[in-house]
Amino acid sequence: MKIGRYEVLEEIGQGAMGTVYRARDPLIERTVAIKTVDIAQLRHEGADAEARFLREAQSAGRLSHPNIVTIYDVGETDSLAYIAMEYLSGPTLREVLDHARMPLDLALDTARQMAEALAFAHAHGVIHRDVKPSNVVVTGHRGQIKLTDFGIAHLANSEQTQTGQMLGSPRYMSPEQVRGGEIDGRSDIFSLGAVLYEMLTGHHAFDGDSLATIVYRVVHDAPVDPARLRPGLPAGLVELLGRMLSKSPQDRPDAPAVVAALHALATSAAATRPRADNRVPRLLPVVAFGAPVAVFLIVGVGIIVIEYFLGPGRQAALTDPGAAVHAPAPTPAAGTPTLQAPREAQASAPPPKKTAAPEDPYLAGLKRKQVELRLRRTELLLTYTAQHPDVVQIDRQLEQLRAERQRYLRQLRRDPER
Repeated sequence: MKIGRYEVLEEIGQGAMGTVYRARDPLIERTVAIKTVDIAQLRHEGADAEARFLREAQSAGRLSHPNIVTIYDVGETDSLAYIAMEYLSGPTLREVLDHARMPLDLALDTARQMAEALAFAHAHGVIHRDVKPSNVVVTGHRGQIKLTDFGIAHLANSEQTQTGQMLGSPRYMSPEQVRGGEIDGRSDIFSLGAVLYEMLTGHHAFDGDSLATIVYRVVHDAPVDPARLRPGLPAGLVELLGRMLSKSPQDRPDAPAVVAALHALATSAAATRPRADNRVPRLLPVVAFGAPVAVFLIVGVGIIVIEYFLGPGRQAALTDPGAAVHAPAPTPAAGTPTLQAPREAQASAPPPKKTAAPEDPYLAGLKRKQVELRLRRTELLLTYTAQHPDVVQIDRQLEQLRAERQRYLRQLRRDPER
């Protein structure tokens, strides 16, 4: 199935005025969402319905903002009018709120992004007129949201403004919209306040068993104090909600003022959060960098320890215990007298006490050289294989250092004044 040049992949839902499809644009290999509506249905609903549908593309297509869905194309076939727009795969805010009440910081951030989108739209003469959770998509990119469905938006300077016509979802409509009065950007602020109220409390600001009850409460009743439904809300946030949901449009803040207020509230909430919460994000880079380094050091030290305790001579002793018992004693230098105690005395005498080796500069130099060579060998083992020629050469040098150390210690024992 094709709609214009677009190849339809699947139906993804029903919009306010028709069916929505996921489709592919073959010209640039891009996935798009196609909103369609039957032209006959448009004409049946009224002379202005087709113009209102096309006005969605005209108004939203003028808006290029990170928090507003992008309109790519608009067109008509023999029986359908359609709009090609950015495809968003994330859940709607309605689906998110159906699961649980939102955390304070997330609710403030979501409302701020919505207010920024509305501020941009109002500055370009566009009013949404249907701000509600189902028209907000959470994209999944670090909590970014997109305000969608300008299907009943209108240009503020358009001569086709439908004063007296009630459009929108009753729970989120402003009192002047319910009455069919003049609509401007402050109506969107009332709707945003109703959405923020629901994000914070998990309840509708205006609810009822029937449409008439909901409409009456929107016009006449104040919502339940949000602090009663969610104790601990900042007083500044409760005051801001009260002004956004004011029955009088003149008492409501405009969108830029809401953006500034929400940003200040989010900053204040972050500052009063427990220190442990603030420390964790700063520690993440340290942990991410330090963990591999720590693993490398542990592996390196482990190899050094194994090499030291299980060197060639010790490995032979462990493999053949008799070898350690019958290993020949070191041969003294020529001309050096040797004393041998009787075997019985050797067997009965207690083992000599180990005394700490004197801190000799030459021995210290040998020890440092050993550590350097072992570290170098560890690096090579981690990078290459045990058969690498450099590793073999370092093993030979280590053996030479061991022999030199033993020779030097024997000379010290023979000549303590050296």
